[in-house]
Amino acid sequence: MARLGRSDAAEARRGTPSDLLVIGLGNPGDNFDGTRHNVGAEAVARVAARYGSQLRKSKERALTAEILIGHKRVVLAFPQTFMNNSGESVSMLRKRYGIVEGNQLLIVHDELDLPVGRLKLKQGGGLAGHNGLRSVTQHIGSGHFMRLRIGIGKPPPSQIPRDFVLKRPGKTERTLLDTAISNASEAIEFLVRDGFDATMNAVNRRVEEPSSDGGV
Repeated sequence: MARLGRSDAAEARRGTPSDLLVIGLGNPGDNFDGTRHNVGAEAVARVAARYGSQLRKSKERALTAEILIGHKRVVLAFPQTFMNNSGESVSMLRKRYGIVEGNQLLIVHDELDLPVGRLKLKQGGGLAGHNGLRSVTQHIGSGHFMRLRIGIGKPPPSQIPRDFVLKRPGKTERTLLDTAISNASEAIEFLVRDGFDATMNAVNRRVEEPSSDGGV
C-alpha cells in the first residue's frame, strides 16, 4: 500500500495511532446544512451517532469523534476549514493520529459524476474537479487515499456546478440521498471489519444493479 506524503507523519503524531481516519467533506455552518456538498460530512456524523458518539470540536480545526468498531480504533472527522481548504485540517489530523498509509485514510465526499444516491468506493484516482479532494491531495502530498463517493448527479444545463452543490435538494432527491448516507455509514463499518476489497465489491456491485423500474 502506498504511503501518504512524507514519512515523518507517524513521528509527528501527538496521540495514540488510529487504525482508520475517516474524513467527511463539507462546509461548516447552518447555511450549508443539508446541501449536496455536505453529504460526506453527514455520513460521518451518522456513523458517530450509530456508536452513541457525537462530533466535537478539536484543535485540528475539525469536529471529531473517536470510536471502536470491533477492536479497531476509528477517528471520524468533519473539517471546519470550508471545503476548498479541507486539506489543512486533514494534514493536522493525519499527524495527530499517525496516518501514514493509503489504507488508513478514507475521504467521504459528494460526486457529480454519479447518479443521485449511488455509492462507489475506490483507491486513489483523479480529482474530477472536486476542490475538497484537491486541497487534501495538495496538503498531504499524495492522492493514494481511499474515497467513498456519494452520487449527487449533475446540475441542469441552466445551473453552474458551484451553485448546484451548495443548494439543498428537493424532497424526492433528499430521500435518495438520505438512503445513500445511511448506506455509506454502513459501508464505513464494513470497510473496518472486512477490508477494502470486500467492501468495494459489495458497494460497487450494489450501485451497478438497475432499479426495479428500469432506471439507472
